Amino acid sequence: MVNSKHSCNSLLIVLSGPSGVGKDAVLNKMREKPDNYHFTVTATTREIREGETAGQDYIFLSRDQFEKLVAIEGFMEWSEVYGNLYGVPKSQVIEALHKEKNVIAKIDVQGARKIKDLAPDAVFIFLSPPSMESLQKRLTQRMTESPEALAIRLETAKLEMMESEWFHYTVVNEDDMVDETVNRIEQIVEDELSLNRTRTYFTDT
Repeated sequence: MVNSKHSCNSLLIVLSGPSGVGKDAVLNKMREKPDNYHFTVTATTREIREGETAGQDYIFLSRDQFEKLVAIEGFMEWSEVYGNLYGVPKSQVIEALHKEKNVIAKIDVQGARKIKDLAPDAVFIFLSPPSMESLQKRLTQRMTESPEALAIRLETAKLEMMESEWFHYTVVNEDDMVDETVNRIEQIVEDELSLNRTRTYFTDT
């Protein structure tokens, strides 16, 4: 990773939460508006799912391609989740911040902790389901995992929910209320911008 220290008035917003909570649905709704956002695209080694678009939903890489980027420190953070590698390229974040855009990065809870050390002034938002029963229903309806994989995701989600306490904000994504969730996140962004302070996102290591 290229060591750097970047200060600006733009926001780096880290959106995290358990698998199946609705992060993609929320971000897709936010993309419909012409606000000054840059949405990071995560690189992953997992297989593309039906309905996904390469380069838009994820950057799909082979494990060899991913590991080569790791070797040259090309990720802001990366981790292995359910046997697949995920990482956010740091270059796109720095470029967007230089353009004074507010950057929204969708990161798993494990990765969010790494970014907290790297970008001390980022805004961390935890997206929570209204209940574990609701989360199980959403994951079941998605039908992308075997029963065994689904059980692992639910157990992981319980642990991730406990991590929400160190996030700056927790937003509950109620069933069929994506618009309300987006409005709450946008209000958080507006409140943070109103502080009008310079933020440091990347510290030298």
